[in-house]
Amino acid sequence: MSAQSKDELLTQAVRLREQGHPEQARERLLALTAAFPDAVDVAYQTAWVHDVLGLEAEAVPYYERCLQSQGLTDEERRGALLGLGSTYRVLGRFGQAVETLRRGVSEFPDDGALRTFLSMALFNTGEHHEAMQLLLRLVASTSDSPHVRQFRPAIEHYAADLTRTM
Repeated sequence: MSAQSKDELLTQAVRLREQGHPEQARERLLALTAAFPDAVDVAYQTAWVHDVLGLEAEAVPYYERCLQSQGLTDEERRGALLGLGSTYRVLGRFGQAVETLRRGVSEFPDDGALRTFLSMALFNTGEHHEAMQLLLRLVASTSDSPHVRQFRPAIEHYAADLTRTM
């Protein structure tokens, strides 16, 4: 199978997933994975389709594989870090979730979804203070609510130390 046909088959599999046929997409992606075991784009899409199907444990090795090598676009890498981190969390692997999501936030500091999932994983590890700080800062910096914007300085001030009182 040539690289061109791989790309065409990968595009078809992604289209199937996007059109609501994840099981058919999974079948094609597993065949592509067998033919191209080192292709990071195939590993990424295979991980994604497993997540869509609720097969989180099966998604993990594909996420890990695609993140171990170069070749993902920035958007794919961002998605893989978020996907792996949230999958670890769903599987109860909270420490690995925090580690992965911290790496994602470090690489993509403006990504609110990564910060949100990191805050959930931090909550799961008992790091409630840091989880709240992340969420408060995210709300303060991204909210379109005029009421939140009005109190943004106060929210950011208290996010720095939630235990502070007068």
